Amino acid sequence: MNKNIGSDFDDFLAEQGLVEEVSAAALKRVISWQIAEAMKLQRVSKKTLAERMHTSRTAVDRALDQNDSGMTLATLASAARALGQRVEVRLVPEHKEHHA
Repeated sequence: MNKNIGSDFDDFLAEQGLVEEVSAAALKRVISWQIAEAMKLQRVSKKTLAERMHTSRTAVDRALDQNDSGMTLATLASAARALGQRVEVRLVPEHKEHHA
């Protein structure tokens, strides 16, 4: 009867419909961070990235702001393309514990 706290919390989030929302936000933050790292490695400024994306510096600022909930995967994918990268989101099977 002793379920671990983690699975209780996951169950709570699932009941509240928050699991996907939290996962999506985390995914966008990771991609945003990777774009910023790629910019550093390639020595690409925000101004240059904006030009490559045919967008404004402000749009690039928003894409790189990890706390901006308005940033979309499409914008991040566009930024990645401008850096010669691509965003890959895959489905992977869940590994649930089976209780005997």
